[in-house]
Amino acid sequence: MIFKKTVFSLVLALGLVSANVQAAEHYQIDIKGMHAFISFKVKHLGISWLEGRFNRFKGSFDVDKANPSNNKVTVNIEVASIDSNHAERDKHLRGKRFFDVKKFPKASFVSTSWKDLGDGQSELVGNFTLRGVTKAITLAVSKVGEGKDPWGGYRSGYVGTTTLNLSDYKMKEGHILGAAADEVQMRLSIEGIRQ
Repeated sequence: MIFKKTVFSLVLALGLVSANVQAAEHYQIDIKGMHAFISFKVKHLGISWLEGRFNRFKGSFDVDKANPSNNKVTVNIEVASIDSNHAERDKHLRGKRFFDVKKFPKASFVSTSWKDLGDGQSELVGNFTLRGVTKAITLAVSKVGEGKDPWGGYRSGYVGTTTLNLSDYKMKEGHILGAAADEVQMRLSIEGIRQ
């Protein structure tokens, strides 16, 4: 009888614990409504900023509010969708001397760790692959907000920033734009729809 009571108490306790554990939320980046942007800027001859974006990409992220270290992010970019607001320049950037999109059509980011810094700020580390080269990069992430949308869904939004060195990805033609052009500032502004 004592054994049965003990087993019952243990099962009840486990049930209460599991009921209080919040499952991770899964979000798809809203590319259909284009409420997401991947943009960049690079110095041109050390004189001004050249800005652009990638128009086609997709991805998802998981948010575990009970244990943020479990948060995950995956993004895949169609590199040929680069758009610097100048057709001839974009054609040049897609070529072998820069992104070589025929050989390397995709770039990707897969997170490996997430550190909650408090106040809506986080540090996201992951592997970024470009031109067949994979490097660990760190993004500073800020939470923008979350809440219900007018269509019965639930959304969450973040902005992540990082700086890449083109020479790390065998793209050594950046010097044409000046020595400062090796550093590219990246910005990911993403809004996800909870699934």
